[in-house]
Amino acid sequence: MVPTTHRQQKLIVRFRINEIVRALVETLGFRHIGVVHDEYAVSPDGMKMFGVLDLETEMEGCRFSVGLRNSHDKSMRLAMTCGYRVFVCSNMAFAGDFTPVLAKHSKSFSLIDCISVESTEMQRSFEPMRKQVEAWQRSELTDATAKVVIYEAFVEGALEAPKHLARTVHDLYFEPRYEEFRPRTIWSLSNAFTSAFKELDPIHNSKRQLSWASSWKPGSPSRSSTRGRFDESHT
Repeated sequence: MVPTTHRQQKLIVRFRINEIVRALVETLGFRHIGVVHDEYAVSPDGMKMFGVLDLETEMEGCRFSVGLRNSHDKSMRLAMTCGYRVFVCSNMAFAGDFTPVLAKHSKSFSLIDCISVESTEMQRSFEPMRKQVEAWQRSELTDATAKVVIYEAFVEGALEAPKHLARTVHDLYFEPRYEEFRPRTIWSLSNAFTSAFKELDPIHNSKRQLSWASSWKPGSPSRSSTRGRFDESHT
């Protein structure tokens, strides 16, 4: 995901990424939260940028992260979201959609102030996210339920993702590469999905992660009775 070409490095400057990251790091520093790693990607047409900053703050098997996005063609505003990075496989997942940092530019606009407000909201989501992950790690799934979840996600279109990834998700869940994902739980299934998304380019990967977070958010409306049982098992 880290840009490797000179052209990509030049494109990143266009998105004010240095200014934005400095403001974010400064704001997090006031809250005694350090950044341990960051990486960025630019869309093929050079119009959209996506970045991830991994934080020092950890939970069981993961560390919290901040996602950034911005565009040069004004197709989307500067926005942030909170997520987590899994230690064992570096899977990245987001807890919800991106929240715009600013509505419009003005003479009184302060990047630090806007990012500070959003950082406060993201920090408040750490504990609910921690509880959700712990619940997923405890919640067992039958093989039949897991198969139906995968079927609904790709065949019925519950998840906006390439259908060919269904086989990848199936194999990663039922034949996991890591010991941590051998238990038949919602956590293992979630990581099968996010691992499969790595086959996509970084921009599309981020979109699929957000779609997954939205589709399986606790308390969200169910597409079917099967998904309803899935939701109920981790609320």
